[in-house]
Amino acid sequence: MKQLFTLIAFICMATLVHAQQKPAYLLYNAKGKKVSYEKMIRVLAEKDIVLFGEYHNNPIAHWLQLEVTTSLKEKRDLVLGAEMFEQDNQEALDLYLQGKIKAKGLDSMARLWKNYNTDYAPLVNFAKNNQLAFAATNVPRKYASMIAKGGFEVLDTLSVREKQWIAPLPIAYDAELPGYKKMIEMMGGHGGSNLPKAQAIKDATMAHFILQYHKTGSLFIHYNGSYHSNNYEGIGWYLKLKRPELKIGTITTVSQKDVATLLEENKGLADFIICVPENMTTTY
Repeated sequence: MKQLFTLIAFICMATLVHAQQKPAYLLYNAKGKKVSYEKMIRVLAEKDIVLFGEYHNNPIAHWLQLEVTTSLKEKRDLVLGAEMFEQDNQEALDLYLQGKIKAKGLDSMARLWKNYNTDYAPLVNFAKNNQLAFAATNVPRKYASMIAKGGFEVLDTLSVREKQWIAPLPIAYDAELPGYKKMIEMMGGHGGSNLPKAQAIKDATMAHFILQYHKTGSLFIHYNGSYHSNNYEGIGWYLKLKRPELKIGTITTVSQKDVATLLEENKGLADFIICVPENMTTTY
């Protein structure tokens, strides 16, 4: 009888545990095999640069950005950088990091994203509290808009000062990269051949300033939209073009109805893939 009660208790407990298994995310490697957070950190700690691809409104990705950064800080000297800051706002960002202006001053001087306070301020404040450099890596958006209309040629009209905020000219560009070709397909041909060039100026500029701020022996963590680094293209392509010897690690974010098994279409996007339920609450 005692054995029967023990068996029943075990079954009830197993059922309860199964019912409670509702993970906010699962972590996979490029081949679609589940991996632990600790394993990911061990691998990334050996890299020179980590590109952390996010969904801009995904709270799990933002939480993990801070967690990963904190964990890697325990193992390496860090430099941080983000797509969410455009290079002409670097001065304002530096003033904030140095304690010379308050958060309100940063908001006034820089073009902050609408979800800055919830999603990116924790990363900037981590850098401030730990006296880390934080690079504003992105191209000023108006120049990307100009390229979308007139191609790379419009960059020749910029002043010497403005050219300091973008990757050096001429911009290397491979129109046959799958990511850029897919952009045209997704738009149904609208936007023409200049649309992926506007993406490329962002990728090239982010790679340029990552390399400018990277310090030998340190680990640079860069936060960007997943499309800028998926499939080892985008930013990674430009980094390898300039510095092929650097060891680059990538993380991406995907959403699925069922996170228990990584879909084939999501395999190979990055070294590590954060799989989040598609009904996850968003930050905006």
